[in-house]
Amino acid sequence: MGIEITADDLARLRERVQGTVYIRGDAGLAAEVACFNPAIRHDPDVVVAVVSEGDVAEAVRFAREHDLPVRVQATGHGSESPIAGGLIVSTRALDSIVIDAPARLVRIGAGVRWAPVIQEAAEHGLAPITGSSTSVGAVGYTLGGGLGPLARSHGFTADWVRGFRVVTAQGDIVTAAADSHPELFWALRGGKGGLAVVTEMTLELVPLTTLYAGSVFFEGDAIEPAFRAWVDWAAGLGEEATTSVVLLRIPDVDGPPPPLRGRTVLSVRFAYPGDSATGERLFAPMREAAPVFLDAVAEIPTTAVASIHNDPEQGSPAWIRGFMLDDFDAADGDTLLEVAGPRVDSPFLALEIRQLGGAAGRDTADGTAVGGRDSGYTLSAIAADPATFDSVAPAAAEALSRALQHRISAVTNVNWAADLSDPSTFESAWPAAVYSRLAEVRASYDPDRVFAFGPS
Repeated sequence: MGIEITADDLARLRERVQGTVYIRGDAGLAAEVACFNPAIRHDPDVVVAVVSEGDVAEAVRFAREHDLPVRVQATGHGSESPIAGGLIVSTRALDSIVIDAPARLVRIGAGVRWAPVIQEAAEHGLAPITGSSTSVGAVGYTLGGGLGPLARSHGFTADWVRGFRVVTAQGDIVTAAADSHPELFWALRGGKGGLAVVTEMTLELVPLTTLYAGSVFFEGDAIEPAFRAWVDWAAGLGEEATTSVVLLRIPDVDGPPPPLRGRTVLSVRFAYPGDSATGERLFAPMREAAPVFLDAVAEIPTTAVASIHNDPEQGSPAWIRGFMLDDFDAADGDTLLEVAGPRVDSPFLALEIRQLGGAAGRDTADGTAVGGRDSGYTLSAIAADPATFDSVAPAAAEALSRALQHRISAVTNVNWAADLSDPSTFESAWPAAVYSRLAEVRASYDPDRVFAFGPS
């Protein structure tokens, strides 16, 4: 190991926790901290695979005693760069779900993915405001804010959090809520990291059983007119509905639905949390925009929310660059088509634009630390061929950035930020006042920087 920890130190740690302790070289360590993106491989000194809140506290105390920076991983989603050294607290085994249906609340363990929360809530006629992928860990996603397919009608997922159970940098177990550690509660809703280890999150559910939602696909000569129609239609869409669009260059391999394999298509996503007749009327302009290749927009149960975006359930190598945009109009659409449209030899498997605004643009009454509320859209570029990761994909993303520079937001959202080790990127993940307040909360709760997060 790259640190001075004796065999006796490790023996004492193993006695103090119920979970499993791994050190570099141990069988099972790599699997415990495997990432959804297999291009990212962590190499920590120590991993504590916790099974209880007490284990988290012991792991943090051990890290303090041995000057080990602490990082947290649950499902392995969201890892942007390899972790080298330090201690990883693996929370994937904290998988409890407790629903209080009369209160419309759910308590979610730190290792829980969205899918079982959605399923159990649906049994009570309720639904969480989730992300587009139901295999993503609920807590890690929400700590950054969380933008899902109901963003315009219901806001960020963090807006629905009512409390956290956390372990502080001192190894203390506390509840952060409106009436207990309110500054920490504020910071955890959008501040992402460097604050505490969340062991459990309490989320308010909404009474919702069905959506008028899904995707339609356009191919060939229909892609460009459909995309231009989406830009104009989305600009006039009311906040009761949420939409996004993605240009997909789908390889001819197992995994994607057979009708889409080997094709370049445009997918227009739509989600309306209301009656089908109104939803159909709202979406009609997109069905009329160009010949539709596949139409999968209909009334669906909330348990099928993942079908709106059809995000992959299994990980594969990926290079991702995300931006937030102040606005996006017809001229910007033409620019995007020129730089990365279907007629361009592009390295991007997916080029996605999500429309924001509506409830996502309004903070809660008590305030959150969520960044990016003032943006009108997000833009994500995803490459899947590792041969492009070092130069081709970054160069294509830079060309896209230059072409849309006048639209790129000065403030982004931490879940969309590329390299949090870069000071300017890190600072731009929140409005200036929020960034300063977050720094004060981090300094108050973790003055010794036990939790590694952001620039070193």
